[in-house]
Amino acid sequence: MSKLVAVTGATGFIGRTICRLLREDGWQVRALVRSPQGAQAVREVVDETVIGGLEDHAALARLVAGSFAVVHCAGAVRGATQQAFDRANVAGLENLVDAIAARDNSPRLLSLSSLAAREPDLSFYAASKRRGEQVLEQRATGLEWIALRPPAVYGPGDKELFPLFRLMARGIAPVPGVDGARFSMIYVDDIARAVLAWLQRDAVPCGVYSLHDGRRGGYGWSDVCDTVAALCQRRVRQVPVPPALLAVPAWINRELARWLGHAPMLTPEKLRELRHADWVCDNDAIEAALDWRPQVQLEAGLRLTPGWCASLRP
Repeated sequence: MSKLVAVTGATGFIGRTICRLLREDGWQVRALVRSPQGAQAVREVVDETVIGGLEDHAALARLVAGSFAVVHCAGAVRGATQQAFDRANVAGLENLVDAIAARDNSPRLLSLSSLAAREPDLSFYAASKRRGEQVLEQRATGLEWIALRPPAVYGPGDKELFPLFRLMARGIAPVPGVDGARFSMIYVDDIARAVLAWLQRDAVPCGVYSLHDGRRGGYGWSDVCDTVAALCQRRVRQVPVPPALLAVPAWINRELARWLGHAPMLTPEKLRELRHADWVCDNDAIEAALDWRPQVQLEAGLRLTPGWCASLRP
């Protein structure tokens, strides 16, 4: 059996962690990167690189050649139109599936989706992730594949939740959602360990699997605030964010993006995701399919994440 795993999105937060744990477990890693600068950025966690993007059919063919498995982490998380997300999250995955299917001994495929795909009507991003899952369901027949739907992911290298935790460490927790909202979370290394468990299983039923850190029922904002308060040894006050305070800049971001061509994170569609009341998932299916259990819940995960709280020492 080949010990080579091909990875897209290796320069990202989750992809880089997966590459690191793969190599620590004895796998060889070949990564698709867009530029020589990207290759330089991941040199410590991969064995070789292929320069190209998800639209480059020749690069995808080189990426998957001779591999045992492909781990697809690349995708768009910012954008102002459905087309901007679909270009990477749908068409890019179609190209990758085609490259895999063209091999005589097709490698197995794990694609990183998102829990947002459960609610595709909320945002362009959520819709694109669900459409990506449908690409697998409809186009990857004959291949061994699974898709993972993680909830909010945090850990070393995260750039999305890190500023929020840092602000909470100073005593302020801005709450953009509705009262009573609940959400699951997962520490990034637990996703990587799920990938390893999938690689080590001879056969895994094709399908879409959610996963979280093992806390049934997820977290509320008060749970997160209490955890941060205990770790940082200070009171953390929840501050509800009025809808209009974010709605106006979100609308401006989207309109400017259409004129200037940049990819904003905060848009009206993203706000609908943030304000959704139920982002809780379960591990029942993935625990039945894989020899995997999450190892890190929020308090331990925050202790393992450096730099956000001055009172925590490595």
